[in-house]
Amino acid sequence: MKKVRVGFVGVGGIANAHLNNIFQNGDAEIVAVCDIEEEIAIKQGEKYRANAYTDFDQMLEKEKIDALFICVPPFAHGDIEEKAVLKGIHLLVEKPIELDFNRAKEKAEIIGRSGVINASGYCLRYLDTVQIAKDYLKDKQVAMVRGHYLTSFVPTPWYRIKNKSGGQLVEQATHILDLMGYLCGNINQVQANMSLQVMNDIEGIDIPDVTSVNIRFESGAVGHLDNSFIQHDHRMGLEILGRDFRLEINGTTISIFEKDKTTTYESKVNFYEEQDNAFIKAIQTNNQELVLASYQDGLETLGCSLAANVSNEKGSIITMEEFYKD
Repeated sequence: MKKVRVGFVGVGGIANAHLNNIFQNGDAEIVAVCDIEEEIAIKQGEKYRANAYTDFDQMLEKEKIDALFICVPPFAHGDIEEKAVLKGIHLLVEKPIELDFNRAKEKAEIIGRSGVINASGYCLRYLDTVQIAKDYLKDKQVAMVRGHYLTSFVPTPWYRIKNKSGGQLVEQATHILDLMGYLCGNINQVQANMSLQVMNDIEGIDIPDVTSVNIRFESGAVGHLDNSFIQHDHRMGLEILGRDFRLEINGTTISIFEKDKTTTYESKVNFYEEQDNAFIKAIQTNNQELVLASYQDGLETLGCSLAANVSNEKGSIITMEEFYKD
């Protein structure tokens, strides 16, 4: 089978994981990389034996690319997706897929009409343990969901600026918010409180360092998500409660607590590798269903996190119906 010719735009940060995975995937080859930082582009091009660019349009014009990994910061997407789709290029867009929800909606419509294979970077869905959890919950009634993403500050300059990152909920804790929707059903209401409490000595910071979000699901279940970057260590997880059962996700491990037994499963996979391999296989077989997190899925999670930002600003409950309408 013909190898998938892969290009990258944005080759710092999370792109390193994708670059390494694709480089080791026998069904794909990295043909071009692009980054506005010329030194980084050249370095990654040499490392992965790919042509290096600092101009995305030039890369699109000169290279024959089947698939594109978009790993740029949240504020820097511009019209990358539209330009790629016009050439029939399949897309994996790292989360968050945008900061402007209306722009993301427009892109989702264009991508959907194009028929290209599309993915968003919600890698935790590809955990073997998350799939065990999803299978366990398929015939269960969930009553309450409790999530957390507690970690340390990210020194990347744009992370601390709200109109560049969207804040921690949009940029990082979005992974837990996504799992809440993926495992427990659609979210239809959010109410958030956010504050910059103890990290205000960081130059230029205008994002909250503590966030608390109350969530209601379409099923009637209620949930809660806390996130913060004021800690020295990293913890993330999810607790899903129903009558006489509790399912806990602690990092990549899950435990299922029932009346008469407790079962624990430890992950045996690299979820980034699983995600990237599934994307390449989906392209080769023209099977969108192999992708566990589509661009549309990324849009829905983005909507919930941006709605939480609006809730904090307005001091009110925001329904997703109201958010989509506005």
